[in-house]
Amino acid sequence: MTSVTADDYAWIRSSRLFGNALDCGYSMALVRGVPPEEVLRAMGAEPRGTCAGAEELTELQDELCDPTDYSDDSFLAGAFTVPGEDGDWTLVWEIARGGTGIRPRFMEAFSAGGRAVTHFSNGGKPLAGFSWYEDGELRTTFDGPAFRDGSTPDALLPMMREAGCDLSDVEDSTSDPLDDKAAVLALTERFTGVRLTEEVLRDAHYRVGLVPEEPAEEWTAAVVDITDAHGERFYRKVTRAQVEEATPRARAGRPRIDPL
Repeated sequence: MTSVTADDYAWIRSSRLFGNALDCGYSMALVRGVPPEEVLRAMGAEPRGTCAGAEELTELQDELCDPTDYSDDSFLAGAFTVPGEDGDWTLVWEIARGGTGIRPRFMEAFSAGGRAVTHFSNGGKPLAGFSWYEDGELRTTFDGPAFRDGSTPDALLPMMREAGCDLSDVEDSTSDPLDDKAAVLALTERFTGVRLTEEVLRDAHYRVGLVPEEPAEEWTAAVVDITDAHGERFYRKVTRAQVEEATPRARAGRPRIDPL
């Protein structure tokens, strides 16, 4: 295990490349022992060849995905092999989807029989997000280091402290989000043995795949929960069957509006 800390990732403060990823939102996963083509296949990605470097990857993302169409959650993923603890790892990176690209179900598949780690940013005010999966299970996850979840939320606490994570139980923290992010990058290296540098991202030869939109989920119920200015609360759960039954009656009772 390396002794890296947040100070070793101070380069993100002046990095145009990583700064752009923070502004746009990104998600990055490290998967142990699974080659890049298999990682992209597990994501259902349509192969789009290869590209040389992060700048070309970003250009391809802009060409293939409309960044202003927020209803479209397809994205371009770039993957390559990096050395780390216990052998080779695959680094897979998506930019400009607000950190939502590398989905939990992907991480569960990546980590089946092994280990996978992801960190991410939502764009805007960057989150110091991190998730660790082992054998298909989410062990530890957080959007900020002080508020953890997963089956073993406190398993990484000693490593997190050594990496420089802010564990103070204060929701409105005044710490610099870049320092939080640097600590998460240091934690990721301690956990994987993979050293992330601007040069590694900038100069890598990426295998590229276009990951399609998630299929829409069928909804079964909706909850209306409103509290007015006087503190009066209205709460009601409505099932889809109730809505479908009531819709024809509502339409039948709608007053007719004659054209002028």
